[in-house]
Amino acid sequence: MDFELETAAHPEQLKRVAIDPLSRVEGHGKVTLLLDQDDRVQQVRLHIVEFRGFEKFIQGRPYWEVPVMVQRLCGICPVSHHLAAAKAMDMIVGARLTPTAEKIRRLMHYGQILQSHALHFFHLASPDLLFGFDSEVARRNVVAVAAEQPELAKKGVLLRKFGQEVIRVTAGKRVHGTGAIPGGVNKSLTRQERDTLQEDIYRVIAWSREAVELVRRLHQSNRPLYDGFGAFRSSMLSIVAPDGALDLYDGELRARDADGRILVDRGDCSRYWELIFEEVKPWSYMKFPFLRSLGPQAGWYKVGPLARVQNCDRIDAPLADAARREFIDYGGGRPVHSPLAYHWTRMIEMLAAAEQIKDLLHDDDLLGADLVAQGSRAERGVGVIEAPRGTLIHHYRVDENDMVTRANLIVSTTHNNQAMNEAIRQVARSYLDGRKLTEALLNHIEVAIRAFDPCLSCATHAVGQMPLAVELVDAQGCTIDRLVRDGGAAAC
Repeated sequence: MDFELETAAHPEQLKRVAIDPLSRVEGHGKVTLLLDQDDRVQQVRLHIVEFRGFEKFIQGRPYWEVPVMVQRLCGICPVSHHLAAAKAMDMIVGARLTPTAEKIRRLMHYGQILQSHALHFFHLASPDLLFGFDSEVARRNVVAVAAEQPELAKKGVLLRKFGQEVIRVTAGKRVHGTGAIPGGVNKSLTRQERDTLQEDIYRVIAWSREAVELVRRLHQSNRPLYDGFGAFRSSMLSIVAPDGALDLYDGELRARDADGRILVDRGDCSRYWELIFEEVKPWSYMKFPFLRSLGPQAGWYKVGPLARVQNCDRIDAPLADAARREFIDYGGGRPVHSPLAYHWTRMIEMLAAAEQIKDLLHDDDLLGADLVAQGSRAERGVGVIEAPRGTLIHHYRVDENDMVTRANLIVSTTHNNQAMNEAIRQVARSYLDGRKLTEALLNHIEVAIRAFDPCLSCATHAVGQMPLAVELVDAQGCTIDRLVRDGGAAAC
């Protein structure tokens, strides 16, 4: 099978089934299936159907506005864009962060990881895992979880609430805060804010451990299903600390192949384009990144919790590291490639974030007054961070008048684009091929996509000319004419 999703011969002769819109994901997308007369799957594609153009309208704005502007990409992971842009602008102003500024930002970021992972697992994914992929539609939602397992739902809500409170005290607001600025932060914590968070953190850690245990039990009790569902082999990419530890805020690029062998280590984030290239396809507003050294056919990869937990050498949080080792043992020392394993590793990261928040809350640097630094001015800034969904890259150029002249964003869901397409193709062929389609069967496709926790609104950007398809349809719904503009390849 070629890298690109298969192109069906004579598509006009095939039946078209659309899942539109995708449910329980952030943003707007759809899946189309082309079936022959025997209901055999001939083509499956994930389409991102919205275009938002942040990379263009950021141009011409002063650089210090960017960390606040780019948060409007998303209401779920605004902190990730805020911090990635701020890190890029640190390079523009030549800043090396003060200890207080770096620790405030890390605390903010761990709060974001905690709240986003809790939101995805408890609110969006748990109905499928707890009630089954084939359960009735009315039961596949968080309301049913709250009705049937109220304590579990309550803990999920409170975990997210705590993460949002961490964001509030570090960024000023729970959503779209202003805490990070070029060269540092604009506030530290008060003693009262720190003490309030300390009162709850040990309970948050305990609940996070319970969540890890829950998803571990689900995997082990449903191993044949969970291991095989949508599974495919691919490389993995993330940043890690210089010593190989999991680091969600800063680090160096590392990539492993499908067998776990290191392909890239200590990759320079500020020159990411030497490692990664982006391809554009005419049927989606989302780009297709790949490792340059392997090319588009073999160079695509996964990012996010499943990649990060297996890409690092350890986690500097004892409870989370013990959970990581248990997950590695589950795979028998070989990489786990099942998309459903994202849920397990996501909860391991949530636990790690809780433990790291606890450690930071005992650090007096959070109360410091030395908040901003600067140095020699630069024209280019690159900020790379591990957002909840995976590696996030912000790249800007700024002219002598302080105006942004170019922006390129490679978001987590974009990195996972081909991986998501591959997962839904595997599920389609395993569960839909040759069968009469039902809503429950189509939900299997959505389960595969939700495992990646995609943020589709974040992922809809472009550099240069966008692909565009225009259809002229008559009153009877028949297509009279169709014009397609292919955006071609886009360089980083």
